[in-house]
Amino acid sequence: MDQKRLLAAIALSIGILLIFDFLGRPAREAQRAQQAAQQQTMQQQAAQGQQAVPTPGPTGPLGAPSDAAPAAGAPRSPAARLPVEGPRVQGSLNLRGARLDDLVLKDYRETVDRNSPLVRLLAPREGAAPYYNQWGWTAADGRTPVPGNDTDWTAEGSRLAPGAPVTLRWDNGQGQVFEIALSLDENYMVTAEQRVRNAGAEPVQLLPWARIRREYTPPTQGFYILHEGFVGVLDGRLREETYSSAKSEAAKRNGVAFEQEGPGGWAGITDKYWLTALAPVDQSARFRATFRALPEAGQDRWQADFAPPAALTVAPGETGGGQAVRLFAGAKEVNLLDAYATRLGIPDFDKAVDFGWFYFLTKPFFHVLHFLGSILGNFGVAILVFTLILKALFFPLANKSYKSMAKMKVLGPKMTEIRERYKDDPAKAQAEMMALYRTEKVNPASGCLPILIQIPVFFALYKVLFVTIEMRHAPFFGWIHDLSAPDPTNLFNLFGLIPYDPAQLSHYLHMPAWALIMGATMYLQQRLNPQPPDPIQAKLFQWMPLIFTFMLAGMPAGLVIYWSWNNLLSIAQQWTIQRNTTASRPGTAAVPAAAVPAGAAKPKKG
Repeated sequence: MDQKRLLAAIALSIGILLIFDFLGRPAREAQRAQQAAQQQTMQQQAAQGQQAVPTPGPTGPLGAPSDAAPAAGAPRSPAARLPVEGPRVQGSLNLRGARLDDLVLKDYRETVDRNSPLVRLLAPREGAAPYYNQWGWTAADGRTPVPGNDTDWTAEGSRLAPGAPVTLRWDNGQGQVFEIALSLDENYMVTAEQRVRNAGAEPVQLLPWARIRREYTPPTQGFYILHEGFVGVLDGRLREETYSSAKSEAAKRNGVAFEQEGPGGWAGITDKYWLTALAPVDQSARFRATFRALPEAGQDRWQADFAPPAALTVAPGETGGGQAVRLFAGAKEVNLLDAYATRLGIPDFDKAVDFGWFYFLTKPFFHVLHFLGSILGNFGVAILVFTLILKALFFPLANKSYKSMAKMKVLGPKMTEIRERYKDDPAKAQAEMMALYRTEKVNPASGCLPILIQIPVFFALYKVLFVTIEMRHAPFFGWIHDLSAPDPTNLFNLFGLIPYDPAQLSHYLHMPAWALIMGATMYLQQRLNPQPPDPIQAKLFQWMPLIFTFMLAGMPAGLVIYWSWNNLLSIAQQWTIQRNTTASRPGTAAVPAAAVPAGAAKPKKG
């Protein structure tokens, strides 16, 4: 009866999961369609070189650059663009409005297919996914004309490239000349120095600002272990705001989701693998960093900006009223972020990668895997070697645990005899069991120790595979072309023999080969463990390999490979210890527990 109830409970749970999965399919399909449409539009922008829509300049309150609606009038000529070309990026800067709104990452593609499009990070305002960086000023004195979104800048230089800086210049016609000096390094960092030359007769008060603007809400992974949205390290603390929480906070504070004034730091917008972030060049100077959610006409708009805490005064005949800010726009490569943190003094820049609460484990794990992968030439092999290293480090602790488990299995017949003898007196049975444990020096909880050790290791490795771009599109052998993605094979279509994907009905119908290998190794390892004394608990343990097989089916392939390999190493270690333990007690396990029925007389000698 207990087994029937257990089977019914498992069947009901699986049924509920399938129902929820079926009900959630329309939302997931809509999200995939939206993402596909955005990617198609961005690819068209890259191919056609579309220009940004001109709009008036920032006229919001002091330190809060904002956009008004486009002004009506005759159509203008297309905006000029300045090419941006580096070893790892290509794109263009819109000279109308001083916006970097066209940037493609040359080292990364959308999929593992070598012919798939390059990853586009920044895109113009007129497309489906506007995402850009902009530099500008606010007139604190209320009278000085400042450049806006429709301002056409002139460029001193033919292109922005490493070793080829450019200067953007605009004259307001009243004695002030605004300049933005731009330089690009060999990777993803742009440095912008804003300044104003005042040739007028009166001082001017100006507030320079730099901002990152995203005028759409991107599709997110939706995993609680991954942060996507606003991110930064300000006043020495990591600040994170998801899109939903920022929108909720901004509704209470006139569009401001978070604001922090203090020395230096950095702030921006993060995706799973990509980051746009601003960081003052002078990390000792005070700045105001702000996260904003600015819904307009039903469209969400997200902005991270840096500005001085107060307006700057530029006297006649002087040059000032500016700031120097760095813009990072690229891939969140851990070693590169660390290098920027060390060389440029950007605090905790590596925390743009969501290493999570297990940072103290996750980042060292990454460095070890990255080192092994660079030596071995394959991150999958690196995972196997890394697992061997972990097993060696935990060998003494695991060895002690496995020895205790082996003794528990040898004591199985005695434990069965005690349970049968005192089946009407559970308290007495428990007391006799504890006495047996003390006599044999066995810890009944020892079997949990290897699992407890493995949990933080598993989670830290999961984070490394899931959030670090170095693992993205990293191949293993055979059919595994991306260790950070699930195994693409499926038992339910006979591993590709049937031209149909059952996962379209439900992702629970995705059962890959490596998940089956993991389940089989987990089952074999379980067979070496002593059975729990409680029958119900024993039945639950019997179902654990199947449950874990389904749970890990959609996990990154690298994680399932790690678990399978770890199981095989544990089986070898456990089997060796158990064999030695049994051999040292030849008379103990000669008669299996099942061979001596309860109440049966002991066989007579001779």
